[in-house]
Amino acid sequence: MTDSRQTPLAQSLPASVPFVGPETHERQRGAPFVARLGANENLFGVSPKAIAAMQASAAEIWKYGDAESYELRAALSALHDIAPEHIMVGEGIDGLLGNLVRLYVGTGDAVVTSLGAYPTFNYHVAGFGGDLHTVPYKDDHEDIKALMAKAHEVGAKLVYLANPDNPMGSWHRGADIVAALDDLPKGSLLVLDEAYVECAPEGTAAPVDVTDPRVVRMRTLSKAYGMAGARVGYAMGAVEVISAFHKVRNHFGMNRCAQIGATEAIKDQAWLAHVQAEIATAREEISRIARENGLTPLPSATNFVAIDCGRDGAFAKAVLEALVARDIFVRMPFAAPQNRCIRVSCGPEEERRAFAEALPLALKDAQNGA
Repeated sequence: MTDSRQTPLAQSLPASVPFVGPETHERQRGAPFVARLGANENLFGVSPKAIAAMQASAAEIWKYGDAESYELRAALSALHDIAPEHIMVGEGIDGLLGNLVRLYVGTGDAVVTSLGAYPTFNYHVAGFGGDLHTVPYKDDHEDIKALMAKAHEVGAKLVYLANPDNPMGSWHRGADIVAALDDLPKGSLLVLDEAYVECAPEGTAAPVDVTDPRVVRMRTLSKAYGMAGARVGYAMGAVEVISAFHKVRNHFGMNRCAQIGATEAIKDQAWLAHVQAEIATAREEISRIARENGLTPLPSATNFVAIDCGRDGAFAKAVLEALVARDIFVRMPFAAPQNRCIRVSCGPEEERRAFAEALPLALKDAQNGA
């Protein structure tokens, strides 16, 4: 029953979440997973320097976090060679997306994204009454030209593009994204989600001038930096775009230990390089396992591999469920035709071995309709 005291918009929304976490699945099934390869976490771990800094700060957790995230923004400023005024820190990219949508989207305002792209963005758009318009993927890539055309058609306030992409792992050259800005409608803001860019080939990051008010770029410490549980993300953009976050953000939303750990993680670029190498090795191994079982791995610029199961979404779902039944947690895209794939996160050798042992059995079950 819907609470009539809620706003009409709230009453119209389903009480659902974009993702069901592995812990929920484990509780429901009454057993832990042997391989946690579905959440695109960094299973290779966080910088030891970041861990030590967080441990040292634990005794002062009675303090609020710095409302300005000053030290963290200073570290990011040095990393990207931009002024701190161009950086906003938030509770992961998800938190920043919620604030951004709140700033720009009112009831009935048009927003454009790709059908099957990161669903948490859609969740925020619905939550603030926006009108979501989608375009299909093209060759398993988000279609930049189609996104821009749709934005012109509907007068979009926001245009969402992930580069590299989740859930397919595909990517565009950063230079092509910059060139596409000439087609962005006047008054639109490109929301460029670069959550996986540290995993991608050189040239993937869009060389956008940080003073360009047409673009806001989103980064995270959840992926290559390994701090998903700390919830640390940041936005980069023109001062007038970044400063607007102060109007709506939770000024004490950042966890103090997370701020301190993230600052040290950013400074420890040697550890990042180590993780990048581990991810590259794991991508190759997951792709090899897929090919040995007659499946097609898609090229990936992320910390996961999308594997084409060769049939439709129903078959891919059967493969996924058979893997889960064998204690291997993976996910899959939710929209056709991308849902012909399963998505396997990069993990250490032991978990890759468990996946390799389970996959042929899961395929057999799916083929037999078990």
